[in-house]
Amino acid sequence: MRITQKVRKILANYESDNPGTKANIARILMEGRLGGSGRLLILPVDQGFEHGPARSFGPNPAGYDPHYHYQLAVDAGLSAYAAPLGALEAGADAFAGAIPTILKMNSANSLHPEKDNPTQAITASVDDALRLGCAAIGYTIYPGSAQFYDMLESLRDLIAEAKACGLPTVVWSYPRGGFLTTEGETAMDVDAYAAHMACLAGAHIVKVKLPTAHLEQAEAKKVYDSEKIPTGTLAERVAHIVQACFNGRRLVVFSGGGKKGDDGILDDARAIRDGGGNGSIIGRNSFQRSREDALTLLGAIIDVYKDKA
Repeated sequence: MRITQKVRKILANYESDNPGTKANIARILMEGRLGGSGRLLILPVDQGFEHGPARSFGPNPAGYDPHYHYQLAVDAGLSAYAAPLGALEAGADAFAGAIPTILKMNSANSLHPEKDNPTQAITASVDDALRLGCAAIGYTIYPGSAQFYDMLESLRDLIAEAKACGLPTVVWSYPRGGFLTTEGETAMDVDAYAAHMACLAGAHIVKVKLPTAHLEQAEAKKVYDSEKIPTGTLAERVAHIVQACFNGRRLVVFSGGGKKGDDGILDDARAIRDGGGNGSIIGRNSFQRSREDALTLLGAIIDVYKDKA
Protein backbone atom coordinates (compact mmCIF):
# COMPACT_ATOMS: atom_id res chain seq x y z
CA MET A 1 0.00 0.00 0.00
CA ARG A 2 1.51 3.26 -1.14
CA ILE A 3 0.43 6.08 1.17
CA THR A 4 -0.22 9.50 -0.34
CA GLN A 5 1.17 12.70 1.10
CA LYS A 6 -2.37 13.76 2.00
CA VAL A 7 -2.82 10.66 4.15
CA ARG A 8 0.65 11.02 5.67
CA LYS A 9 -0.29 14.53 6.75
CA ILE A 10 -3.47 13.21 8.42
CA LEU A 11 -1.55 10.43 10.19
CA ALA A 12 0.89 13.00 11.58
CA ASN A 13 -1.99 14.48 13.61
CA TYR A 14 -2.18 11.27 15.69
CA GLU A 15 1.01 11.98 17.58
CA SER A 16 0.68 9.47 20.42
CA ASP A 17 -0.48 6.47 18.41
CA ASN A 18 1.60 3.39 17.67
CA PRO A 19 2.45 2.26 14.14
CA GLY A 20 -0.25 -0.41 14.18
CA THR A 21 -3.02 2.10 14.90
CA LYS A 22 -1.73 4.48 12.23
CA ALA A 23 -1.47 1.62 9.75
CA ASN A 24 -5.13 0.77 10.30
CA ILE A 25 -6.19 4.41 9.88
CA ALA A 26 -4.19 4.37 6.66
CA ARG A 27 -5.94 1.15 5.56
CA ILE A 28 -9.27 2.95 5.71
CA LEU A 29 -8.00 6.19 4.17
CA MET A 30 -6.31 4.39 1.27
CA GLU A 31 -9.22 2.08 0.43
CA GLY A 32 -11.66 2.36 -2.46
CA ARG A 33 -12.35 5.08 -4.96
CA LEU A 34 -11.56 7.84 -2.46
CA GLY A 35 -8.31 6.15 -1.41
CA GLY A 36 -5.54 8.63 -0.74
CA SER A 37 -7.76 11.71 -0.94
CA GLY A 38 -8.26 12.21 2.79
CA ARG A 39 -11.99 11.73 2.34
CA LEU A 40 -14.12 8.79 3.43
CA LEU A 41 -17.37 7.12 2.49
CA ILE A 42 -18.36 4.33 4.89
CA LEU A 43 -21.32 1.93 4.85
CA PRO A 44 -22.79 1.36 8.35
CA VAL A 45 -25.35 -1.40 8.85
CA ASP A 46 -26.27 -1.48 12.54
CA GLN A 47 -29.88 -0.47 12.01
CA GLY A 48 -31.16 -4.02 12.61
CA PHE A 49 -30.37 -3.46 16.28
CA GLU A 50 -31.58 0.12 16.34
CA HIS A 51 -34.82 -0.18 14.38
CA GLY A 52 -35.51 -3.87 13.81
CA PRO A 53 -35.18 -6.03 10.69
CA ALA A 54 -38.38 -5.07 8.85
CA ARG A 55 -37.87 -1.32 9.29
CA SER A 56 -34.28 -1.70 8.17
CA PHE A 57 -34.45 -4.19 5.32
CA GLY A 58 -38.11 -4.38 4.31
CA PRO A 59 -37.63 -1.68 1.64
CA ASN A 60 -34.87 -3.80 0.03
CA PRO A 61 -35.16 -7.45 1.19
CA ALA A 62 -31.72 -8.32 -0.22
CA GLY A 63 -30.39 -6.48 2.84
CA TYR A 64 -31.46 -9.26 5.20
CA ASP A 65 -28.32 -11.08 3.99
CA PRO A 66 -25.09 -9.68 5.51
CA HIS A 67 -23.20 -10.69 2.37
CA TYR A 68 -25.25 -8.13 0.45
CA HIS A 69 -23.78 -5.26 2.46
CA TYR A 70 -20.22 -6.52 2.22
CA GLN A 71 -20.60 -6.81 -1.55
CA LEU A 72 -22.27 -3.41 -1.87
CA ALA A 73 -19.41 -1.74 -0.01
CA VAL A 74 -16.82 -3.53 -2.16
CA ASP A 75 -18.55 -2.89 -5.48
CA ALA A 76 -19.20 0.77 -4.68
CA GLY A 77 -15.53 1.29 -3.85
CA LEU A 78 -16.19 2.49 -0.31
CA SER A 79 -13.65 3.19 2.42
CA ALA A 80 -14.97 0.71 4.98
CA TYR A 81 -17.96 -1.33 6.14
CA ALA A 82 -19.18 -0.99 9.75
CA ALA A 83 -21.52 -3.48 11.44
CA PRO A 84 -22.20 -5.35 14.70
CA LEU A 85 -20.48 -8.61 15.57
CA GLY A 86 -22.93 -11.10 14.08
CA ALA A 87 -23.18 -9.32 10.74
CA LEU A 88 -19.41 -9.19 10.34
CA GLU A 89 -19.02 -12.81 11.39
CA ALA A 90 -21.58 -13.85 8.78
CA GLY A 91 -19.31 -12.69 5.95
CA ALA A 92 -15.90 -12.71 7.57
CA ASP A 93 -14.46 -15.59 5.55
CA ALA A 94 -16.07 -14.86 2.19
CA PHE A 95 -14.92 -11.22 2.30
CA ALA A 96 -11.66 -11.54 4.22
CA GLY A 97 -9.37 -8.73 3.08
CA ALA A 98 -11.91 -7.38 0.57
CA ILE A 99 -12.62 -4.15 2.46
CA PRO A 100 -11.64 -2.65 5.84
CA THR A 101 -14.24 -3.43 8.48
CA ILE A 102 -15.27 -1.58 11.62
CA LEU A 103 -16.73 -3.63 14.47
CA LYS A 104 -19.58 -1.70 16.08
CA MET A 105 -19.07 -2.47 19.78
CA ASN A 106 -22.35 -1.30 21.30
CA SER A 107 -25.96 -1.01 20.25
CA ALA A 108 -29.41 0.02 21.46
CA ASN A 109 -32.82 -1.24 20.43
CA SER A 110 -36.18 0.43 19.88
CA LEU A 111 -37.92 -1.90 22.37
CA HIS A 112 -36.03 -0.35 25.29
CA PRO A 113 -38.29 1.98 27.32
CA GLU A 114 -35.72 4.58 28.40
CA LYS A 115 -36.26 7.53 26.05
CA ASP A 116 -35.03 10.27 28.39
CA ASN A 117 -31.88 8.47 29.51
CA PRO A 118 -30.82 6.32 26.55
CA THR A 119 -27.86 3.99 26.67
CA GLN A 120 -26.40 1.08 24.70
CA ALA A 121 -25.15 -2.39 25.57
CA ILE A 122 -21.65 -3.53 24.68
CA THR A 123 -22.12 -6.47 22.32
CA ALA A 124 -18.56 -7.28 21.20
CA SER A 125 -14.94 -7.13 22.32
CA VAL A 126 -11.59 -5.89 21.05
CA ASP A 127 -10.57 -9.56 20.79
CA ASP A 128 -13.48 -10.05 18.39
CA ALA A 129 -12.22 -7.17 16.26
CA LEU A 130 -8.73 -8.69 16.13
CA ARG A 131 -10.10 -12.16 15.36
CA LEU A 132 -12.13 -10.78 12.46
CA GLY A 133 -9.27 -8.71 11.06
CA CYS A 134 -11.08 -5.41 11.57
CA ALA A 135 -9.39 -2.10 10.84
CA ALA A 136 -11.16 -0.28 13.71
CA ILE A 137 -13.79 -0.50 16.42
CA GLY A 138 -16.85 1.72 16.65
CA TYR A 139 -18.77 2.93 19.70
CA THR A 140 -21.77 5.22 20.31
CA ILE A 141 -22.05 7.80 23.08
CA TYR A 142 -25.13 9.84 24.01
CA PRO A 143 -24.10 13.23 25.42
CA GLY A 144 -27.08 14.54 27.36
CA SER A 145 -28.25 11.19 28.70
CA ALA A 146 -28.06 10.38 32.40
CA GLN A 147 -26.19 7.26 31.25
CA PHE A 148 -23.51 9.31 29.46
CA TYR A 149 -20.84 9.07 32.14
CA ASP A 150 -21.09 5.28 32.26
CA MET A 151 -20.88 5.15 28.46
CA LEU A 152 -17.87 7.46 28.54
CA GLU A 153 -16.05 5.31 31.10
CA SER A 154 -16.69 2.17 29.03
CA LEU A 155 -15.39 4.02 25.97
CA ARG A 156 -12.25 4.99 27.86
CA ASP A 157 -11.48 1.36 28.61
CA LEU A 158 -12.24 0.17 25.07
CA ILE A 159 -10.12 2.89 23.46
CA ALA A 160 -7.18 2.06 25.72
CA GLU A 161 -7.47 -1.66 24.93
CA ALA A 162 -7.90 -1.05 21.20
CA LYS A 163 -4.97 1.37 21.00
CA ALA A 164 -2.73 -1.17 22.74
CA CYS A 165 -3.67 -3.65 20.00
CA GLY A 166 -3.14 -1.20 17.16
CA LEU A 167 -6.82 -0.49 16.46
CA PRO A 168 -8.31 3.01 16.04
CA THR A 169 -11.76 3.92 17.32
CA VAL A 170 -14.66 5.53 15.48
CA VAL A 171 -17.03 7.30 17.90
CA TRP A 172 -20.66 7.91 17.01
CA SER A 173 -21.45 10.98 19.15
CA TYR A 174 -25.21 11.53 19.20
CA PRO A 175 -26.63 14.02 21.73
CA ARG A 176 -29.98 12.92 23.14
CA GLY A 177 -31.89 12.48 26.36
CA GLY A 178 -31.93 14.52 29.53
CA PHE A 179 -32.85 18.18 29.06
CA LEU A 180 -32.22 18.23 25.31
CA THR A 181 -35.15 19.05 23.07
CA THR A 182 -35.61 17.13 19.84
CA GLU A 183 -34.43 20.22 17.97
CA GLY A 184 -31.47 20.45 20.31
CA GLU A 185 -30.13 17.02 19.31
CA THR A 186 -28.77 18.51 16.07
CA ALA A 187 -28.30 22.09 17.25
CA MET A 188 -25.08 23.76 16.13
CA ASP A 189 -23.72 24.29 19.63
CA VAL A 190 -24.70 20.85 20.90
CA ASP A 191 -23.38 19.01 17.84
CA ALA A 192 -20.03 20.78 18.08
CA TYR A 193 -19.89 20.01 21.81
CA ALA A 194 -20.60 16.33 21.15
CA ALA A 195 -17.92 16.14 18.45
CA HIS A 196 -15.39 17.83 20.73
CA MET A 197 -16.11 15.44 23.61
CA ALA A 198 -15.53 12.47 21.32
CA CYS A 199 -12.13 13.90 20.43
CA LEU A 200 -11.32 14.52 24.08
CA ALA A 201 -12.19 10.89 24.85
CA GLY A 202 -9.57 9.72 22.37
CA ALA A 203 -11.57 9.07 19.18
CA HIS A 204 -9.60 8.77 15.96
CA ILE A 205 -12.65 9.31 13.75
CA VAL A 206 -15.74 11.19 14.92
CA LYS A 207 -19.21 10.64 13.49
CA VAL A 208 -21.94 13.20 14.16
CA LYS A 209 -25.17 14.27 12.53
CA LEU A 210 -25.25 17.31 10.29
CA PRO A 211 -25.95 20.37 12.45
CA THR A 212 -28.81 22.80 12.05
CA ALA A 213 -28.54 26.55 12.72
CA HIS A 214 -30.50 26.19 15.98
CA LEU A 215 -28.64 27.08 19.18
CA GLU A 216 -29.86 25.12 22.20
CA GLN A 217 -27.78 26.39 25.13
CA ALA A 218 -28.39 29.96 26.29
CA GLU A 219 -24.80 30.49 27.47
CA ALA A 220 -23.38 29.09 24.26
CA LYS A 221 -25.73 31.24 22.17
CA LYS A 222 -24.27 34.37 23.79
CA VAL A 223 -20.82 33.38 22.56
CA TYR A 224 -21.98 32.43 19.07
CA ASP A 225 -23.69 35.81 18.80
CA SER A 226 -20.95 37.94 20.36
CA GLU A 227 -18.15 36.28 18.39
CA LYS A 228 -20.23 36.19 15.22
CA ILE A 229 -19.45 32.51 14.60
CA PRO A 230 -20.80 31.75 11.11
CA THR A 231 -23.72 29.30 11.15
CA GLY A 232 -25.87 30.51 8.27
CA THR A 233 -25.04 27.82 5.72
CA LEU A 234 -24.57 24.09 6.14
CA ALA A 235 -20.99 24.37 4.86
CA GLU A 236 -20.26 26.96 7.56
CA ARG A 237 -21.75 24.70 10.20
CA VAL A 238 -19.68 21.75 8.97
CA ALA A 239 -16.58 23.94 9.14
CA HIS A 240 -17.38 24.71 12.78
CA ILE A 241 -17.72 21.01 13.60
CA VAL A 242 -14.31 20.44 11.98
CA GLN A 243 -12.95 23.30 14.10
CA ALA A 244 -14.37 21.63 17.22
CA CYS A 245 -12.52 18.43 16.26
CA PHE A 246 -9.17 19.88 17.30
CA ASN A 247 -9.19 22.32 14.38
CA GLY A 248 -9.20 19.48 11.88
CA ARG A 249 -6.64 17.29 13.63
CA ARG A 250 -9.22 14.53 13.95
CA LEU A 251 -11.15 12.97 11.10
CA VAL A 252 -14.85 13.83 11.18
CA VAL A 253 -17.59 12.24 9.10
CA PHE A 254 -21.30 12.93 9.03
CA SER A 255 -24.34 10.70 9.27
CA GLY A 256 -26.62 10.31 6.28
CA GLY A 257 -29.66 10.27 8.57
CA GLY A 258 -33.14 9.14 7.55
CA LYS A 259 -34.06 8.35 3.98
CA LYS A 260 -34.14 11.34 1.63
CA GLY A 261 -33.92 12.07 -2.08
CA ASP A 262 -30.73 11.93 -4.10
CA ASP A 263 -30.56 15.70 -4.56
CA GLY A 264 -30.69 16.30 -0.83
CA ILE A 265 -27.99 13.73 -0.14
CA LEU A 266 -25.70 15.22 -2.79
CA ASP A 267 -26.30 18.74 -1.48
CA ASP A 268 -25.29 17.50 1.98
CA ALA A 269 -22.13 15.94 0.52
CA ARG A 270 -21.20 19.21 -1.19
CA ALA A 271 -21.64 21.09 2.09
CA ILE A 272 -19.47 18.53 3.90
CA ARG A 273 -16.81 18.87 1.21
CA ASP A 274 -16.94 22.67 1.13
CA GLY A 275 -16.87 22.86 4.93
CA GLY A 276 -13.73 20.71 5.15
CA GLY A 277 -15.36 17.57 6.54
CA ASN A 278 -13.79 14.22 5.77
CA GLY A 279 -16.86 12.51 4.39
CA SER A 280 -20.03 10.58 5.13
CA ILE A 281 -21.34 7.42 6.72
CA ILE A 282 -24.34 6.50 4.57
CA GLY A 283 -26.51 3.62 5.80
CA ARG A 284 -30.26 3.63 5.16
CA ASN A 285 -29.87 6.00 2.23
CA SER A 286 -27.84 3.33 0.45
CA PHE A 287 -28.94 -0.16 1.53
CA GLN A 288 -32.66 0.67 1.49
CA ARG A 289 -32.39 1.46 -2.21
CA SER A 290 -32.10 -1.19 -4.88
CA ARG A 291 -28.53 -2.31 -5.51
CA GLU A 292 -28.45 -0.48 -8.84
CA ASP A 293 -29.78 2.75 -7.36
CA ALA A 294 -27.45 2.49 -4.36
CA LEU A 295 -24.40 2.06 -6.57
CA THR A 296 -25.46 5.06 -8.65
CA LEU A 297 -25.98 7.23 -5.56
CA LEU A 298 -22.76 6.17 -3.85
CA GLY A 299 -20.86 6.79 -7.07
CA ALA A 300 -22.32 10.28 -7.28
CA ILE A 301 -21.31 11.02 -3.67
CA ILE A 302 -17.79 9.84 -4.43
CA ASP A 303 -17.69 12.18 -7.43
CA VAL A 304 -18.65 15.08 -5.14
CA TYR A 305 -15.84 14.20 -2.74
CA LYS A 306 -13.44 13.90 -5.67
CA ASP A 307 -14.47 17.45 -6.71
CA LYS A 308 -16.08 16.17 -9.89
CA ALA A 309 -19.63 17.28 -9.13
